[in-house]
Amino acid sequence: MPKACTSTSGFSKTEMLRRPLLIVFYFFIFAATAVAQEPAQESPGSPPPTTAPQSQPIRVSVNRVNVGVTVTDSAGKFAENLQRENFHVFDNGVEQPITDFLAVEEPALTVLLIEAGPAVYLLEGGHLQAAHAFLSGLSPDDRVAVVKYADAPQALLDFTTDKQSAAAAFDGLSFNLGFGSLNLSASISKVLDWLAAAPGKKSIVLLSTGVDTSSEKEIHDLLERVKTTDVLILAVSLTGNLRNPPPGNKKKAPPTKAAITSQQFAEADMLLRQIAESTGGQAYFPSSSKELDAIFARIAQIVRHEFSVAFVPPLQDGAVHALEVRVTTGTPTSAPLRVDYRRAYLAPPNPNP
Repeated sequence: MPKACTSTSGFSKTEMLRRPLLIVFYFFIFAATAVAQEPAQESPGSPPPTTAPQSQPIRVSVNRVNVGVTVTDSAGKFAENLQRENFHVFDNGVEQPITDFLAVEEPALTVLLIEAGPAVYLLEGGHLQAAHAFLSGLSPDDRVAVVKYADAPQALLDFTTDKQSAAAAFDGLSFNLGFGSLNLSASISKVLDWLAAAPGKKSIVLLSTGVDTSSEKEIHDLLERVKTTDVLILAVSLTGNLRNPPPGNKKKAPPTKAAITSQQFAEADMLLRQIAESTGGQAYFPSSSKELDAIFARIAQIVRHEFSVAFVPPLQDGAVHALEVRVTTGTPTSAPLRVDYRRAYLAPPNPNP
C-alpha cells in the first residue's frame, strides 16, 4: 500500500542542486534541438483555449469529504462487486457513517496533463500514440479533458465523452523548444483549482519528465496540497527514451549530454513519486516507449475501478485529519485486499470562530 509523503526534507536537500542542473538540462535540450526536425506549429489564429476545462453544471456537496478508493487482490485484480456496507472510513481513528457512495460503474472525470517542453519533443510522439490505449480503456461515460503545460497549463480540449475527439486533441500539442520553463508543480496546482468544485471521481493522468522549474515554495505548497486532495494522480515518467535513446532517432542528443542529466532525472523521479503516492495513486517509470501501452491500459483500469465514498467531517476545525479506509468482504478466509486511498484531508474551518 503506498504511503503518503509526510516530509519534504528529502526534497529540500536536492533543491540545492536543482537550479545548476537545470542549466545543464537545458543545454542538453538546446544541443538536441539544434539537429532536430522543424517542430510542429500551432495553426495561426487557432491557439488552444487558455481557460479551465469546464464540466457539466456542477453541484457542490457542502461539507462532504470525498475519498477515492481502489481495491485489488494479491494478483492485482480489481474488486468490482463491493457495496457501501463493505467500506469503513475512519477520521483520526474514529469510524464515520458513509453518506455518499459511488460504485465502479459511476462515470469519472479525468484530465490528461501532458508536458509540452523541449525534452518531450525528442520522444517523437511515442507517448501520445500509447495514450490511445488509455482512452480506449475508459468507459463510454467517462469524461476526459486534454491539457498541456510548460510554463503554465493550457486546455486543448474541454471535458468530453468523445474519446476520438480526445485523441484528435493530441494533434494540437506543440512543443516549446530551446530555453524555457517547465513549471510542473505550479501547473498541477492550477489544474487542481479547476477540479476543486467538481463532485464525484476525479483523476489527473500526468505525462511528464518530472523536471520542475517552479519555485521552491510552489513545489513545497503542492507537496502539502496533494496530501489532502480528493483528486487521484497517476504519473507516467517520460524519461526512459531520453536516458536510453533508441538507435536511429534523428532527434536524440549525444549520449554524453544525456549522462550529465542523470542526477536531474533522479530528482524528477522522486518528485513524481511524491506527488502521485500522496494521493493514493502511483508513478510509473517505463524504460522505453515499448512499455507505455501496458502502463496506459493499466491506468485506464485504475480510473474505471475507483470507488468513491464520502462522509460529513465530524469537526470543523480547519485542521488536517488522518484518513483510514478498511474494506471487509464478509468472508474471513478470503485473501487480504490492497486498499489504495489518500491518507488525509483538510477539515473545513469553523464558520463561527
